[in-house]
Amino acid sequence: MSKRTKKVGSTGRFGPRYGTRTKKVVREIEKLQKRKHMCPKCERYTLKREAAGIWVCKKCGLKMAGGAYLPRSTAEKILKQTLGV
Repeated sequence: MSKRTKKVGSTGRFGPRYGTRTKKVVREIEKLQKRKHMCPKCERYTLKREAAGIWVCKKCGLKMAGGAYLPRSTAEKILKQTLGV
């Protein structure tokens, strides 16, 4: 892999292209999507992103649909608040 510094993180692969603001936004999104999330079934931090919108728990094997970058999308949160669930 290419060399990455603390400042640019995972966006070091873009080099001087796209500007700092765009890279900063991408870096924050990738940081959130690549971390482990809590599984709704076994309640452990083992939920990982397999593909866009597909999340898999490494412990219990649960496979679920969710947001593209986070297991719980903001649209889902708004819908649940509106319905009162």
